[in-house]
Amino acid sequence: MNISIDIVEKDQGVHVNLSGEIDAYTAPQVREELMQAAESAGIKMIVDLSEVSYMDSTGLGVFVGLFKALKANEGHLQFTGMTDRLKRLFDITGLADVMDINTEVEGGV
Repeated sequence: MNISIDIVEKDQGVHVNLSGEIDAYTAPQVREELMQAAESAGIKMIVDLSEVSYMDSTGLGVFVGLFKALKANEGHLQFTGMTDRLKRLFDITGLADVMDINTEVEGGV
């Protein structure tokens, strides 16, 4: 159960590439690193999930918290590269109706 987190900050944008599994074991690390990157006001964060092979409800919880934190700081969260399997999790929970999801992989911030 490994996760790789690559964060690139540029101006008011943050591009995050996640690779691996987001579950009860790795979620605290994901939460800590992404929340630190989201602390500034007006941040636009793009999270690329194209290399995430598995995510459970703990991972969804991390992204709900991140979404709320960014929104409270007048920022924006967008997901890119989401596989059909991950997109289904967001659809089932209703998060796809609230969050900005682009199934294509975006080039950067």
